[in-house]
Amino acid sequence: MDGQSLTMGFIGFGNMGRGIARGLINAGVLTGNQIIATARNTERLRKATDAIGARALTSTRELVAASDVVIVAVKPEDVPSVLEPVADSIGDSTMVISIAWGVNNAEMEAIIPRTHHISVIPNMPIAQAEGVLVVEDAHTLSDEQYSLFTALFEPVALLEVVDASHMSIGGIVSSCAPAFTAMYVEALADAGVRFGLTRRSAYRLAAKMVQGTGAQILADGEAPARLKDDVCSPGGATIKGVASLEQHGFRGAVISAIEAVQG
Repeated sequence: MDGQSLTMGFIGFGNMGRGIARGLINAGVLTGNQIIATARNTERLRKATDAIGARALTSTRELVAASDVVIVAVKPEDVPSVLEPVADSIGDSTMVISIAWGVNNAEMEAIIPRTHHISVIPNMPIAQAEGVLVVEDAHTLSDEQYSLFTALFEPVALLEVVDASHMSIGGIVSSCAPAFTAMYVEALADAGVRFGLTRRSAYRLAAKMVQGTGAQILADGEAPARLKDDVCSPGGATIKGVASLEQHGFRGAVISAIEAVQG
């Protein structure tokens, strides 16, 4: 099976589910008419599916039976109550992908035993085909299904495979940090506006800088410190800014934010 002939069903169609759907459509991986979805709020669901040319269903059992790939996009505590009643509708060729934070392979196997499933944590930039997908190394997909999984998601995300014990921290760094990064972009833009840039120009400059910096780090394969050192000329403007950030605990604040989420 290839991406052009499959049906992908979303159980839950909130921000992240919609983001995945938009990313796959925008990247040309799927078309809207290959996507079906169910959610508790049927009015909101219909508006969301109509916007991308997808189809809303009211029955989770009907969705599972009609889907080649099922995306479980509900709250972690709701996964058992959503999946257990329809477990007998999950066919041997069906791939189940859980994006519910903290529901790992072992827990999925307990909920829907003897099915083909994999647990992942996506982030919101996947909607722009610039996402990250933290992927648990343990799964029950066949080799063919895993190849299909990578073919579907590599066009829209970096797939980072980790073991179950590192799924949480991987998810925090990739899916919580966009909020922290947006705050950083906003702060840079505020500074730009303070010194005369228009708000629109300041946002564009800061956002593109973040995008390009990430791309350069990935392309070079070097530690970020290398890029920092390359930009900092002796006695230059950039090293003065770096020193100020250090004096104000910039790195410590970032680490503390991650620790606060990790608990």
